[in-house]
Amino acid sequence: MTLNPLTLIDFYKADHRRQYPDGTELVYSNLTPRNSRVPGTDEVVFFGLQYFIDEYLIRQWNEGFFNQPKDLVVARYKRRMDTALGPDAIDVAHIAALHDLGYLPLEIKAIAEGAAVPLKVAMLTMKNTKPEFFWLTNYLETLISCVLWKPCTSATTARTYRRVFDRYADETVGNRDFVGWQGHDFSMRGMSGVEDAVMSAAGHLLSFTGTDCVPAIDFLETYYGANADTELVAGSVPATEHSVMAMGLKDAEIATFQRLINEVYPAGVVSIVSDTWDFWRVITEFLPQLKADILARDGKVVIRPDSGDPVKIICGDPDAEPGSPAFRGAVACMWDTFGGTTTAQGYKLLDSHIGLIYGDSITTDRQLQILERLKQQGFASFNVVLGIGSYTYEYVTRDTFGFAVKATYGQVNGEGRDIFKDPKTDNGMKKSAKGLLRVVEENGHLVMHDQCTWAEEATGLLQPVFRDGKRLRNQTLAEIRERINHSL
Repeated sequence: MTLNPLTLIDFYKADHRRQYPDGTELVYSNLTPRNSRVPGTDEVVFFGLQYFIDEYLIRQWNEGFFNQPKDLVVARYKRRMDTALGPDAIDVAHIAALHDLGYLPLEIKAIAEGAAVPLKVAMLTMKNTKPEFFWLTNYLETLISCVLWKPCTSATTARTYRRVFDRYADETVGNRDFVGWQGHDFSMRGMSGVEDAVMSAAGHLLSFTGTDCVPAIDFLETYYGANADTELVAGSVPATEHSVMAMGLKDAEIATFQRLINEVYPAGVVSIVSDTWDFWRVITEFLPQLKADILARDGKVVIRPDSGDPVKIICGDPDAEPGSPAFRGAVACMWDTFGGTTTAQGYKLLDSHIGLIYGDSITTDRQLQILERLKQQGFASFNVVLGIGSYTYEYVTRDTFGFAVKATYGQVNGEGRDIFKDPKTDNGMKKSAKGLLRVVEENGHLVMHDQCTWAEEATGLLQPVFRDGKRLRNQTLAEIRERINHSL
């Protein structure tokens, strides 16, 4: 959705220009994750800035402002301010002057995307490049915060899932060849809008290759130099839904399985939702009857339970009747029917023709429980794929990692000022850095230094990515994924 870029603000931003001290010439701000509400997570993946620059700072500002008649855009802005704040509440001369300039006089410096940034370390800084447009730096605070916190948060969450999958792959299999497919993004339908869904799914794909969010691939090709013809951007498999299975009627459910396995998808991977009526009947009656057909296929049949407690369904319910399928769990029951191999680490791995995916209400806690219980039962982690949905990617806020855009330096009448906030009523989370910032790598970790000189600020890992209407750095999906892998 393309809106007037001038109005992608909170209303209180409109008149901050007059509130700064007379003679203000420079405002220097940063975006920083300040704290974590996720136990064990003290680094946040930086992702989404290249999209933000191309889509908002360049396309939308050019098409919606600079390339429009000045009288039209200024009048439109004035009308919006007048109707909401009162007639002539906001002077518009500075808006006309910006249009006359013809570009956004800003410089943004940033960490490389895909980097794991420690808490309280700035991901980016921004400042105005012309003194008369000092007001523009923090005018964009609302927009940059709104657009960037979610892809960073989702990319961080995906990296957390990836680390756990990697650990159990190392312990129970001995390689990570399948891990990229073990976390499959099911979230699109539960997200709060298309942009939210697509940017979150793109963050997921920094750590995984499985997704059902088709436009996430378009997004990565459009904004991050990906090419699905020459690299694996993402993939999925044919899969049923409950309407398909129910249309085949309850009494003929096994016939629906047979048709799907033998006629519709005689080869390759197919995922079949299996809890439409009686999941345990599918596992203990249908699969043994279909065993020969499944083993004869050149491919894998993936069984998908979709209700109940995922830990108990996959690994067994200790409160169920001893010896029952529910007590033993789906993986153990499928092993009874199909068998499989034993990894070099000594764990059982289902026959390659059969598999299991669970995609309802998965969380990082449940992921850990599932993989640990499978391990305790002697099963390798590769026996299961988890569908990661909006239960994971939407149950977050900007405060999950305390994202904030804050000014730390300014210049008034030629004099530089280190500025900061340190509220006495705060627990320390909102205490800001001071002055100019520099981020460097020390002993393998990113460290931020504040109150720097301009010479110091010019060095380090915060590098220019945007200046005066132009993007200066291009990062590809492949480069970002490599950075993620290195951090793991």
